[in-house]
Amino acid sequence: MKVKNSVGGKIFDTVNIILMILFMAICIYPLLYVLFASLSDPYELMKHRGLLLKPMGFTLNGYSLVFSNPSIMKGFLNTMFYVVAGTGINLLLTCMSAYVLSRKDLLLGKPLMLMVTIPMFFSGGLIPFYLQVQRLGLINTRWAIILPSAISVWNLIVMRTAFKSIPESLIESAKIDGANDFTVLFKIVIPVSKATLAVIGLFYAVSQWNSWFNAMIFLRDRSKYPLQLILREILISNETREMMNMPKGAAQFIKADAYKTLIKYSTVIVSTIPILCVYPFLQKYFVKGVMIGSVKE
Repeated sequence: MKVKNSVGGKIFDTVNIILMILFMAICIYPLLYVLFASLSDPYELMKHRGLLLKPMGFTLNGYSLVFSNPSIMKGFLNTMFYVVAGTGINLLLTCMSAYVLSRKDLLLGKPLMLMVTIPMFFSGGLIPFYLQVQRLGLINTRWAIILPSAISVWNLIVMRTAFKSIPESLIESAKIDGANDFTVLFKIVIPVSKATLAVIGLFYAVSQWNSWFNAMIFLRDRSKYPLQLILREILISNETREMMNMPKGAAQFIKADAYKTLIKYSTVIVSTIPILCVYPFLQKYFVKGVMIGSVKE
């Protein structure tokens, strides 16, 4: 039987749709603005006032300059390494820790969980953090970007809650058949928790992709800089001097200050598009994974 909406219900739905469209436009327009600006002639862009709804004098010179910059390409490769290696280590350690803390027969389970949770609310500060990394011998190494942030407490709690929602009888039956804890974790628990695993993996990957502060603190060698730190130099410090040493034909554009702005817009797009491409493949797991990992206890 089809139920008709009342007049009030139709008005409510219409207002909701309008508000959602406005909210979507507010979220999308800044990215479109940067995209259109990166494809615009910088002199035409400087003359333009108001909303930017299309490229002003289409040009790809900005992207040509960006991809010709060895620092940006090296930073991109470094970031890909940090994302792939870092996310893999993040997920492995988070899953193993969450599995241990989710076991009901764990000795001193509640005190251990309390110790894990406390750092989420209280931090020792930057100086003790730096000294700890220094004493571990990680300064100016790639591991200084990956290991100190290997486990997020919030992600660990979500993963632990997801593991606790798995029927205990499933795990007990596997152990009766001779499976040890590693077999249970990798052959039963993780495959059953794919939705939560995908969401947590996305959280870690985005965090690794956007990370720049630890690199600024711990890295001395520019050849190890991630893309986001190089982007920060370009956006904040106006660091485009390396592009002055490009081959003839590219450096001529840098002579004008207007092209520095074009480089900034193009670099933002280059650093944003790859991580945006990941979302469509994990979107179907997003809501399901977060709900499983946060509601069930």
